[in-house]
Amino acid sequence: MKSEHRCPITYEDIPVGSRYSQRGLRRLSTTLADLRDLPYSAEEQIIEARKRSSKMSIQGVQPKLSAKLRVKESIFSLVEQGGTYILKPPQRLYPFLPENEDLCMKMAGAARIPVPMHGLIYAQDGTLTYFVKRFDRMGRGKKRPLEDFAQLSGKSRDTKYGSSMEQVVSIINEHCSFPMIERMELFRRTLFCFLVGNEDMHLKNFSLLTVDGKIALSPAYDMVNTSIYYADSSVEELAMPLKGKKKNLTRNDFLKYFAQERLQLESGAIESVLESLHEAIQQWEQWIARSFLDEPFQEAFRQIVNRRRAVLEF
Repeated sequence: MKSEHRCPITYEDIPVGSRYSQRGLRRLSTTLADLRDLPYSAEEQIIEARKRSSKMSIQGVQPKLSAKLRVKESIFSLVEQGGTYILKPPQRLYPFLPENEDLCMKMAGAARIPVPMHGLIYAQDGTLTYFVKRFDRMGRGKKRPLEDFAQLSGKSRDTKYGSSMEQVVSIINEHCSFPMIERMELFRRTLFCFLVGNEDMHLKNFSLLTVDGKIALSPAYDMVNTSIYYADSSVEELAMPLKGKKKNLTRNDFLKYFAQERLQLESGAIESVLESLHEAIQQWEQWIARSFLDEPFQEAFRQIVNRRRAVLEF
């Protein structure tokens, strides 16, 4: 069945003429019966993002918009402050970027990585925009304390790559309430990013969230297969070096050096992570096949995952 006959939030089949499944709409709100198209084209969204960038609390290279879901009006509306959702429109330089990120986030969820509520919505011109719910918002304008690893290590947006995975471990050890649990989660996310070709996990893509006094890794965000956009996908495999290198990483680099020596994980914890990834990989093919990427991109995605699986001997 063609992707336009699938819900862009859940990927499940929907009747011809429908835009979303009822299950997808209920994920946004239990009282949402329909969802109107975002009243902007992809180009108009990018223009709006540039106009609002100095007034919004979310920044980055990728154009982003802050939004609220108006349930009574059945529509997302853009706001400059106080938004509870982040919208990311398509970009000409990186085809299928919203579809790519949404797929990676669904694959992360299958790998037992905590992810916020997310999906794709239709824009005025028929393109798809990625949305993700903000996990640092509690309602009524209240915020949960959130600090990214660049802030915690005294780095800036310009120096966010100037670190290492070993330093990420040190930040976790210093700040987290239960470092052992978060080190295990870091191991899981590192392997996941390697497997799906996410070479852009810099310091600003790791954050610590405080909930009820407990400091832990925030839900995952900005998970994208970046390798798919480069002709030579072996240039880098990680955004920050592990054991002094960003490419030509081996199974021993991840399991013996990183997991055992640096993260000090017990063999049972390591096996638990590996088993969960093995289970997730069985689901990934279905997610890729039902995604909103076109067939050439789906195949490129599969090839990257298979190459990385061979390195890890999965």
